[in-house]
Amino acid sequence: MPTLHVRNIPDELYERLQQVAGTYNRSLSAQVTMMLDQAVQSEELRQRRHKALAAIRRRRWTPPAGAPDSVQILRQVRGYDD
Repeated sequence: MPTLHVRNIPDELYERLQQVAGTYNRSLSAQVTMMLDQAVQSEELRQRRHKALAAIRRRRWTPPAGAPDSVQILRQVRGYDD
């Protein structure tokens, strides 16, 4: 299994990580590994959502230029024209 070395961790962050690891009865290494995995999964989900929204936007129907507004059509049909 590969090893990842991270340098120059601020003291406050290191202490907070230790506290979180202690809360879950995990080693610091196990806690950081779990947090990295969660962060990567979250980013992958964000990217999938972004792609899905982009696809929806590409397929979205837009009326042709000069087409009447749907509100105007409803007003005409219902006899609300001024």
